[in-house]
Amino acid sequence: MAAPIVESPRAGRISPQYRRSGSSKGNFEMFAWLFMRLSGVVLVVLIFVHLWTSLIAGDGIEGVDFGFVAGKWADPLWQVWDLVMLWLAMLHGTNGVRVIINDYAEKDSTRFWLKNVLYVSTVVIVVLGTLVIFTFDPCPVVNGVPHVADYCPAP
Repeated sequence: MAAPIVESPRAGRISPQYRRSGSSKGNFEMFAWLFMRLSGVVLVVLIFVHLWTSLIAGDGIEGVDFGFVAGKWADPLWQVWDLVMLWLAMLHGTNGVRVIINDYAEKDSTRFWLKNVLYVSTVVIVVLGTLVIFTFDPCPVVNGVPHVADYCPAP
């Protein structure tokens, strides 16, 4: 015969530390969660179009060289496309690593320093990547000799 089911006096109750209160620190975590979902969907589109134009519609991996990138970045659309892809990918990844740090770093000081290293490296990569995209000269002049390609304006 089966043992009788004994209802715990606390069954169905929420422990006080998990109850929501009227005072909230804000909705940052909810917005971060929503950002991860939306940026993930946008990144899938950005990345697949990037891969399609670079590998499938082009000459494959052998066709990706300086001239290919220079021709692509001569068009402002592709500069903005790659910039949005860079920023979204970095913010998406940073948010994901931030969540991992919050979940697994046990000491407050460890969490603090890991997140500071994460944020500083994110800023450095985003700034450098943005500079590369917008200061890239697709028609360089080397030793006084212009390297003119079909995508460069006539001198």
